[in-house]
Amino acid sequence: MQPLHIATPLWEAPQLSSRAGTQVLLKMEAFQPAASFKIRGMGRICQTHAAAGAGALLCASGGNAGLAVAYAGRKLGLPTTVVVPKRTSAWARAMIRAEGAHVEEHGDAWDEAHLYALALAAQTGAAYAHPFDDPLAWAGHATLVEELAAAGVHPGAVIVSVGGGGLLCGVVEGLMAQAWNDVPVLAVETAGAASYMAAFQAGAPVRLEAITSIAVTLSARQVAVRSIELARSHPIIPHLVSDRAAVDACRNFADQHRVLVEPACGAALAALDNLPQELRGRDPLLVVVCGGAGVSLELLRQWDAQLAA
Repeated sequence: MQPLHIATPLWEAPQLSSRAGTQVLLKMEAFQPAASFKIRGMGRICQTHAAAGAGALLCASGGNAGLAVAYAGRKLGLPTTVVVPKRTSAWARAMIRAEGAHVEEHGDAWDEAHLYALALAAQTGAAYAHPFDDPLAWAGHATLVEELAAAGVHPGAVIVSVGGGGLLCGVVEGLMAQAWNDVPVLAVETAGAASYMAAFQAGAPVRLEAITSIAVTLSARQVAVRSIELARSHPIIPHLVSDRAAVDACRNFADQHRVLVEPACGAALAALDNLPQELRGRDPLLVVVCGGAGVSLELLRQWDAQLAA
């Protein structure tokens, strides 16, 4: 079965390396056909459902997983519905519709959209693609690490943004599959969406009362249980950055690399300016540039102005 994702480039980043004090490499997931890493996992889920005879696909998403499922549905010839929360931008909704998917709105945050989508799937018989809590998604995301190994790159540490924990689970399982148990993972969130930090400190998933970050694609109020379980067998370091730092990192990245990414991705890039002691001296640092559909020049200007106010 030919995967729906592509093998993405690995870029050197001299300016970021200078700021971090060690070599920084960028895994450019922003160049995936659905604009983010999500197509690795969502593609794996959708292809598996299609092979099992699914007649339609359904997903609840703040944007990126929904776009990936819409892309997969178009490629597989399956009708697709994406349920988005109110905070999902008009820009992201338009991109999902452009892939031929039907978009419905429900709830203030992803969690409410998810519960509605589950009920809709039960009514319609559509196959539900969970955006982060599915072993198939983790296996899809683990292919990112397989590409590093094939390129002969053994990172000193990996830096990832965390929303629901799907990418984190896939990266850690990929590292473990390579027996790279010495490679820590920095799990980065914005302070207004710190569900992983709360869960890590409690030793079990914690449901946040609200999401206040502008990084809407980090808006899962509760992370996957597996992301906490993995921290007991692999070094995972939770890390917080501000919305301001994330947006500044997006703007700087656009200037330096001519690539737009959304604040959820900017969070991982912003971590390079304030690395925890555990990552000092590790070489190279591999940043997963997870990308994101929910960004444009105008949105970047709006976030900048919003935070300045």
